[in-house]
Amino acid sequence: MRGRFRTARPRARGVHLAGWLFADMLLVLALVAMGDQGDPVAAERAAAAPTATPSATATPSATPTATPTPAGPRGVEHDPVTVDVSGDASDTAGLAAQIRAATERYAGRQAAVVLTFGSNRDPGTGQAYAHAVNGLLAQARPEMFRGTTTRDFISLADNPRHASVEIYFYTG
Repeated sequence: MRGRFRTARPRARGVHLAGWLFADMLLVLALVAMGDQGDPVAAERAAAAPTATPSATATPSATPTATPTPAGPRGVEHDPVTVDVSGDASDTAGLAAQIRAATERYAGRQAAVVLTFGSNRDPGTGQAYAHAVNGLLAQARPEMFRGTTTRDFISLADNPRHASVEIYFYTG
């Protein structure tokens, strides 16, 4: 009777990572789709705009033409701006100062999506560090990160107390 009942085969290693891989690929696909969107309102206006007809006499316009303001939904840039942050998670003022200094040259722009990768061999600790860094974005630059979607990820690099922050800005 012993030979008749066998234990189940051990599961293949790495199968539990398949879900994470699928989720990451889905996120990348969503970012590409958002960044590749055109401006449908501008396209409708361009199609409805009257075409200019040549005139025999040219009359100078007394009023200068204003630069048109873009209307419709904004897109997301394809390439992120990467910022590195290092330090103890309890030093919130120091981390916020690093974020503020690293994003100084992008002042006036608004971030659409931020992906933060906390480095640690322990996935829970790395993701917790990424979450702590994302929590400081609005403190560092409230005008840049207002309404921004953030995601906490891990990097299995052996570099604790370090995060790589990828910022995807709106176009225009």
